[in-house]
Amino acid sequence: MLSRLLRRLAIEPGESSSGRSYDPDRAYFSDRAYFSSLPRLETADLILRTALRTDAEDVFLYAADPEVARYVLWDPHTSVGDSLAYIRYLRRLYREGMPSSWMLELKSTGKVIGSMGFVWYSPLNRSAELGYSLARPCWNHGLATQALSAVVRSAFDNLPLHRLEAQHDLRNPASGRVLEKCGFTREGILRGRIFNKGEMVDTVLWSLLRSDLSRP
Repeated sequence: MLSRLLRRLAIEPGESSSGRSYDPDRAYFSDRAYFSSLPRLETADLILRTALRTDAEDVFLYAADPEVARYVLWDPHTSVGDSLAYIRYLRRLYREGMPSSWMLELKSTGKVIGSMGFVWYSPLNRSAELGYSLARPCWNHGLATQALSAVVRSAFDNLPLHRLEAQHDLRNPASGRVLEKCGFTREGILRGRIFNKGEMVDTVLWSLLRSDLSRP
């Protein structure tokens, strides 16, 4: 089993999941309807789709890499069983209509090279946080930027969101460059924000508002 389960991906405790309308002239999905059937998304090089049990070996190939796991809140996978447990977890979240993640499938090979999705969703505040991981051989090829752009469009198109946010370990500026390319604004450093791998770490907080999408 995973030595430390990924951060709980959930609607914030005590909040309604009614899918409140943001624009009265537009019919958005309810949040549970959206999360229970994440839409298939495509970019120039990627297909974003829900996780399948047959993805376990592909997931293990990148999730076992200590460098991929270095700045995230999960430990490197030590067996394909760890990866299968993660996929089962995602599929349970799909069934329950809870915030979860897409698999990133590389079109040229048909292999899964990472994941991207929702860390949490707040209907009350019309906000959500996004997170992602990518196989090391796929770094610095614009793939994370492609995937994030697709997820941002899907989220704002289908949910009554006002704000998306993301945060990353201060020591991982490459993640910030992806967010910046996708239009996110750096809000600042959160000192000692999380306890990860035996130490308190600073994170950088980024945000994207719906109104930012219309900026020139």
